[in-house]
This record gives sequence, structure tokens and C-alpha cells, in this order.
Amino acid sequence: MIKNILLLILVLVLNSCATTQSSSDKWIGQSKKSLIKSWGPPIRTLDNSDKGEILIYGEQVYTNANNNEGSRIAGPNHWNYIYIYTHEDGRIYSYKTDTQNRTPQEIAVK
Repeated sequence: MIKNILLLILVLVLNSCATTQSSSDKWIGQSKKSLIKSWGPPIRTLDNSDKGEILIYGEQVYTNANNNEGSRIAGPNHWNYIYIYTHEDGRIYSYKTDTQNRTPQEIAVK
């Protein structure tokens, strides 16, 4: 009986680990048009060396902190980016996430 319970727990743990998937993973193989329809237009688009495009989505994150007098002051800001790589035919083949202090206009993607 205990062996069956342990086996069930093991199967549940392995299954939960195997099904974790990033929201970006489901877009691999999908079309750029479908992504834009779902997420909206990217904040920037670049050509890449694979004769496709890199769609850049970003979110600016603000950090607040307290100064010595207890007043809230704006802390350093950063950007969370998602880079979506598409082939020439518009199909998504890869993505990556990144955190930077640079604005969308300043970033360079390799």
C-alpha cells in the first residue's frame, strides 16, 4: 500500500515538472501574425541575419525605495524584454527573455 502511494506521488511530481511550459514556448512554430493578434504590436522590430525578424516586446519596471526621511523615491528602472525570432516565412522559431537598463531604442540584438 505504501509503495503504491509513493509511486503515485512520484508520478504526480514528475508530471508536474514535465508540463511546466513558458507562455512563449507555445508560440514556437506559430505565425507572427497570430502572435501580434494575441499580444499586440511589438515595441520594436529588427531584421536578423536569418532573413527574418526579431520582434521585441518589453515592459518597464519601476522600483521604489524609501530615503532617510521615510519618503518614497523612484529607484533604478529596468526593462524586461522578450525577443521573438521569426523566419522569413513569418513562423516563430525561437525566443529569449532578458532584463536590461537600456530603453528599446538603445538595445542591440545579436
